[in-house]
Amino acid sequence: MDLSVVIPTLNARDELCECLDALQTNAPDAEVIVVNGPSADGTTGMIQERDDVAVLVELADRTINAARNAGIDRATGETIAFLDHRYTISSEWTTAITHSLETDASVVTGPKLARMHGEQSTESPEQRTIAGRTVTFFESGNVAFDREVLDELDGFDEYLEIGGSRDVAHRLVSIGQSVAWNTEMSVIKETSTNRKRHDAAWDRKYQSLAYRLVKNYNLRPAVIARLVRHATQDGYGELTEVGRGKKPISAWVKNGFRVLSNIGIGCKDGLLSRRRDRTPRRNPQGRSARSDRAVTVYDWR
Repeated sequence: MDLSVVIPTLNARDELCECLDALQTNAPDAEVIVVNGPSADGTTGMIQERDDVAVLVELADRTINAARNAGIDRATGETIAFLDHRYTISSEWTTAITHSLETDASVVTGPKLARMHGEQSTESPEQRTIAGRTVTFFESGNVAFDREVLDELDGFDEYLEIGGSRDVAHRLVSIGQSVAWNTEMSVIKETSTNRKRHDAAWDRKYQSLAYRLVKNYNLRPAVIARLVRHATQDGYGELTEVGRGKKPISAWVKNGFRVLSNIGIGCKDGLLSRRRDRTPRRNPQGRSARSDRAVTVYDWR
């Protein structure tokens, strides 16, 4: 398999080093592309001292989707994988990718696992049915694509600060592609504490959610119902916190206005995006929209 691995990173030198060590051990033939920046912890120097990174791309203004697209720009493999710098791959990782892409689908993902004191978490695939379409979401830091599919999608939508991988999952369905789940394609993070996952800020969360739903499905009743359901659930949770005395009622009211205003922004921008790109890929701010992401590129191939 001709494999390129893209690793976006920011101020995570030590974790990235462990990630690269595992790649060198378990996928020595992969083309490794690190998209960095702007980091201030010596990441660039660490990578320059290694001989297992093919390309280092330095960015000035980093967003995760711009980093992913910059990695695609430099990748030469027929298969392109995206790996979270906090995780290490197993010895079965590349074999799982090869098997799934040859037999099941054009995209394959697997679990991202946390291991603490010898005990390991578990994960399962996530699916949703939206406007009659069954969407299989994938792990954004552990996924591999057939290159032709990424080209057809024009990469990731750089409008989105969060939710870029979920947007791709919606767009994959629209072009008739599927996502395979392979438990052997697992990546692991060693941790010493149980960290709770925090929701994104209300403005980014709801702007992103409204944008990608409206962009991919139009402003139809099913989309409005889903937005209302999300907002109601979050609003009820916040109101419970108010009832327990953990938050003032003013904070609940303020967050409610933020949710409503950013749903409006996301819906408006989603409709504009849908009008700008009427093709199934729905990506007017994709990879081909710009060529100025990289500030510096070190290519050691």
